[in-house]
Amino acid sequence: MAISELLGSMTSSQVWSFGALLLVVTFIIDLVSDFARHPPSHIPSMGKSGKLNAFLDSFRAITKYNQWVKDGYSKFGKHGLPFQVPQPLSRHSEIVLPRSQASWMIDQPDQILSTYDAHNATLYTRYNFLGRRLAHDPFPNRVLQKHLARHLPAIIPNVDEETQLVVGTIFGDDTENWKSFTLWKLWMEIVPRVINRLLVGPELCRNKQFVDNMTKVSNDVVRNMLILQLLPKILHPVVGRLLGIANYMHWRSADAVAQPLLQERLNAMLKQANGHVEFQDYVPPEDFITWTIRQALAEKKTFELDPVILSKRLLPVEFAAIHTTVLTGQLWMQDLLSSDPGSGILDILRAEIIAIKPKSGPWTKAALSNLVRLDSSIRESQRLSNFLATVIERKVVSKNGVYNPDLDLTFPKGSYVVLNLEGTHHCEDLYENAESYDPLRYSRMREAWDARSDEQKRNEPEEGTRMRGLGMVTTSPQHLAFGHGRHACPARFFVSHEFKLILATIILDYDIKMTSKKPQRQWIGRSVIPSRKTEIQIRKRKA
Repeated sequence: MAISELLGSMTSSQVWSFGALLLVVTFIIDLVSDFARHPPSHIPSMGKSGKLNAFLDSFRAITKYNQWVKDGYSKFGKHGLPFQVPQPLSRHSEIVLPRSQASWMIDQPDQILSTYDAHNATLYTRYNFLGRRLAHDPFPNRVLQKHLARHLPAIIPNVDEETQLVVGTIFGDDTENWKSFTLWKLWMEIVPRVINRLLVGPELCRNKQFVDNMTKVSNDVVRNMLILQLLPKILHPVVGRLLGIANYMHWRSADAVAQPLLQERLNAMLKQANGHVEFQDYVPPEDFITWTIRQALAEKKTFELDPVILSKRLLPVEFAAIHTTVLTGQLWMQDLLSSDPGSGILDILRAEIIAIKPKSGPWTKAALSNLVRLDSSIRESQRLSNFLATVIERKVVSKNGVYNPDLDLTFPKGSYVVLNLEGTHHCEDLYENAESYDPLRYSRMREAWDARSDEQKRNEPEEGTRMRGLGMVTTSPQHLAFGHGRHACPARFFVSHEFKLILATIILDYDIKMTSKKPQRQWIGRSVIPSRKTEIQIRKRKA
């Protein structure tokens, strides 16, 4: 009997029954394979004991993960011990290392503990970012590491210009009436345009079709990650490709308006590189597109010198930049506007901005770096209102596993190790009143240090080093908002300045107030679910 005839003879209830049976079988296959690859049994595990409970914990992880991480920190992590946290069935359990092992972990070479294998597994890059080959070479990371910091001073005036334009367009200039915004929607309108001024320049960052569809791809990635981690791994090649159709369609729509610019830029830079006389004085704009072409030429990577590949290379950068920045901005605003009104924190920050803002011309890198109180308010929000429970995920890829001498443990190949952000950032041993938002927590220490005499500073070099480590972009085992070590977020220096430009513009030019109570953080797995209902009101300040 032909397959079409067989399907035609089945009733709808038989089709549903067959589908349910297939799903159960795939779950069983995943369950059996998970037991076969389980991490060392002598590492304590959160959740409930027993094989049936281990299976059920893979579903409980969706809502219990963050609580397990917090409890594990109190019970094991703060005492220097590792513990395991169950994951959804399609993923390995994670081994959460104590803070004392951060240096050991980040010192391991990528052929032992792989950052990229872990990221590919977490982000399902082969389905979300439209290509297996693109997933296996973290080329955009190298581009950002090589070019972003050195061009930051030249980029800031352009980003300042875009910030002024987009904030002014959204908020308007009414000095009498308040306008209401949901925080999530507000930041989603601001951030993609400002980010894309850096990535692709003014023409595309102001193109609604391009920005809207790149934002939709980022949203597709989040949705696909959630769905795929809930499904048996054996189904991923089919379901992942089906889910990726939306990513592809949204990318195609964005790419349609990007291709003329990409082709023109690539053509000009290739001709200049090949010595064409008419292009010898050509000066390309300093943005991510130019840097990608430049880096591909330097590495002799002809694969990257394709306008379609250039366009696809934007996808993971757009995802990382948009969602993390929007979440950080929303959580900062919730924290700040929920502060004690008697603290006058908005007036304090506004006074700092007025004192430091250049009297003429755009903001500069040096001026933004001097906004230590604004910087402190952001870093403190990153500490208190972290949107990830664990960070710096690494996958053991060495055939023989990896041995940790301090813990006297060998983590087998295929294991995942992470660091505990939730427990560390809320630890009373590290932070006084750790559950409270203190926007000037870091700036008080930095300003007290700056007030000391040069002789006092010379006599305490270690304290000087510690003070320099209290800025927003500085990572440490105690502050993991941007990760830590050589794979820390390569764009964090830009993000810091971008945030300060946006926040300085809002605080200086507008009155803002929150009209709803600060929401409690809600979690799915390791990530916070952003509140879509929290509202603020904004009004243009009178001159």
